Amino acid sequence: MKDCRSIRAADGLTFDLQEFADICNEVLSLARREHQALAGQGDYNHWDFCETRKKLLADIEAMLPKFRHHRMAWQQVSQSEREQFKDLKGLFQNIQGLLMRVMLLDRENQQTMLKRGVVPAQYVPPAAAQHPHYVADLYRRNSSG
Repeated sequence: MKDCRSIRAADGLTFDLQEFADICNEVLSLARREHQALAGQGDYNHWDFCETRKKLLADIEAMLPKFRHHRMAWQQVSQSEREQFKDLKGLFQNIQGLLMRVMLLDRENQQTMLKRGVVPAQYVPPAAAQHPHYVADLYRRNSSG
C-alpha cells in the first residue's frame, strides 16, 4: 500500500527525471548534429556547438540540487514501497540508455576531431601525457648498462 509521503516523493522524482531525460535527449541531439557536421566534407567549427553545450550544462547543474533533495526524501520511503513504483525504474533505465548513447557518440566525435585536426588547443594533452611511460622509457634508453 502506497502512502501519501511515498506518492509525493515518487511524483516529484518522476517529474524531475522526465525533465532530466528531456535534457539528455537534447544533449544526444546536439551530439548527433555535431557528428553529422564532422562527417561532412565542409569546415567544422567547434564553437558552433559551444553555446548550446554551455546552456545544457547549466540545465544539468540546475538539476543536481533537485536530485539531492529527492534522494533524501526517497531514502525515507521503505524498500517495499519503493518497489511499487515500477515507472521510476523504467525512467532510470531510459536515462541510462540515453547517457550511454551520448557518451559513445561523443567519443566518436572526439576521435573524428582528432583525425581531422580540429580539436581546440586547450583540449589537446601535451605530448608526454599521450605517452604515459615516456619518462621511464627515456631513462631506460639513456641508462648505461
